[in-house]
This record gives sequence, C-alpha cells and structure tokens, in this order.
Amino acid sequence: MTIEPIKAVSLRHELKHQINPQEDLVLSQRLRKLFIHDKNAGPCGTYRVTSLYFDTPYDSALREKIDGVNRREKFRLRYYGADLSFIRLEKKYKVNGMCGKRSTRMSREQAEKLLSGSYEFLLDSGEPLFIELYSKLKGRGLRPKTIVRYDREAFLYAPGNVRITLDRDIRTGLGSVDFLNSEIFYLRAMEFGTVLEIKYDAFLPDLVRMAVQVAGRQAAACSKYALCRRFD
Repeated sequence: MTIEPIKAVSLRHELKHQINPQEDLVLSQRLRKLFIHDKNAGPCGTYRVTSLYFDTPYDSALREKIDGVNRREKFRLRYYGADLSFIRLEKKYKVNGMCGKRSTRMSREQAEKLLSGSYEFLLDSGEPLFIELYSKLKGRGLRPKTIVRYDREAFLYAPGNVRITLDRDIRTGLGSVDFLNSEIFYLRAMEFGTVLEIKYDAFLPDLVRMAVQVAGRQAAACSKYALCRRFD
C-alpha cells in the first residue's frame, strides 16, 4: 500500500451572518451586479448541497463549536444536486478563528460501505484523509449524526480569493438514513432565514466589504451543523 503525501492547506478568514429574507433579497441583487457566480451554479445561479456530518458519541464537534474551542474539526460527506457520481469526503477545521479544508473523492460504492459500517477499505486505500477518518471511527467512535441540506448561491471575486455564499432553505435529516437518496424531503431547520458566509485569504477587498454590508448586523458564530442538531 502506497500512502499519498498530505498536501499543505492554507488557512482562510471566514465571516458568518444570519440574515432575514428582506436582507437576503437586497444583498443578493447587489452581489449579482458586482460579482460572478460559481461555475457550478445552475440557470438560476444556485445549486443544492447535501452533507452528512460525523461526530463522536459525546458530540465533541458540536460542543467544541458551541464552546468556541480554538482548534476543532469536523468530518463530512458531501454531494451536489442529485449527482451521486461525485461525492467528497471533507475535513473542515478551525485554528484560532481561521478555517481550512481538506477533501478527496469517494465513490458511491465506497460511501455505501462506509454508511453500512464497513470501514476496512479506508485503511487499505492509501489516501491520507481516508486513513485519518478510519482512525477517528475506530479510536473516537466517530459516527454519522446529521444530514444538512440547503440551496446555495455563491459569488467569486479574484482579488483576495473571495468567496461569498448565501445558503437558503436549510433542512435536516437525522443519522445517515437516506443520505444517498437525493429526493428525500427534510425538516426545515431555520424558518425563513439565510446564512451569509464570506471567505477570503490575506485581505478582504474594500469592494467586497462594502457589498456585503447589512445594516445593524454583526459577524457572529452561525453553524448550519449546530442549527440542524437542535432537532435531535
């Protein structure tokens, strides 16, 4: 077995706001005039994201998020729209307020094995992220906890490597049940609200700073995973 080397991942700044529908309407119209959409967007400029988050029996990822622990991580599976031929395993982590992400492809067959409790392929894969997940599954009891689904509108701006996202109609399903069924209707996790996220590298350009201004709003911790875990 040959293990691929782990690639260095740079940390990025991340700002989050929870906004109401009126603020979303004003902000999205402004952003559409200034920035381009993500290349994966559909005709309406949006696409659906479905993620399955893992956590320990003691809900370590959730508790660390709520407590504001400076160094924390979350593992998730993710696919877009109804395309189950493109599934990713992702590890998202925070270090002193900065965020980073590592990811790798996982086939549908591998995802089905993982969700059925067959983990050995992870150890035999030679993929560092698979092997790390295996160690957490065995060592920390990591297991699927919650499905998070939402519709995303994403904007890009090259200076500062900026990515702005508006995540709407956030819904949830418990455990791993039906994660690979793209037609399942989930419970709404947040009534009539949108999560605004801004990610950037070393600096946030003034144009973006002014464009995302929402009167009276302050950056605040707002986790879609934590929102969905309220329904356990």
